[in-house]
Amino acid sequence: MKKTLVMMLVAATLGLQACNENKKDSTDSVENAHDANDTKEQAGTGQADDDNDFAVKAANGGMLEMELARMAREKAQSNDVKEFAAMMLKDHQMAHDELKTLAGQKNITLPARLGDDEQKHVDELAKLTGAEFDKKYVELMVDDHEEDVKLFKEAADDAKDADVKAFAAKTLPTLQKHLERITTIDKNMKNA
Repeated sequence: MKKTLVMMLVAATLGLQACNENKKDSTDSVENAHDANDTKEQAGTGQADDDNDFAVKAANGGMLEMELARMAREKAQSNDVKEFAAMMLKDHQMAHDELKTLAGQKNITLPARLGDDEQKHVDELAKLTGAEFDKKYVELMVDDHEEDVKLFKEAADDAKDADVKAFAAKTLPTLQKHLERITTIDKNMKNA
């Protein structure tokens, strides 16, 4: 009897440890933010899933763009790329600050740092220099801004929360301006 009780306690302890280790395994800040928001939504204390997803993606994308812009200001060879990076830093920092305030008001958890996939882009660009850096940075910014415009347009049209919808609608023209500018830079680099 005593042996059975000890075995049951050991099994229960190992089971709890496995559960705790699985929770700790996720170091992806984006995944952790999604999980926190899902928990809040299920408890009835958070926003709709689509609004949470938008906020997490917007914050993560903004952090990526700011990090890459800092790098571009130092490493870029092209003055156009450096000017674009300066614009990115200014505009995205302002939008990120607004999003953080909104998220606090709406009980939305944002990622504390870049997600794993976005960090790979930073690491990849950190290895490049000169024209090779400029080319890859511009390609990434074109792709990223195409995604951003789509994401913000959807949120401006479909977000459930009026304040989230208003933030997306207010930020969308800036992102469209960024896309237009980086597309022009990309065309000029290819035609040079």
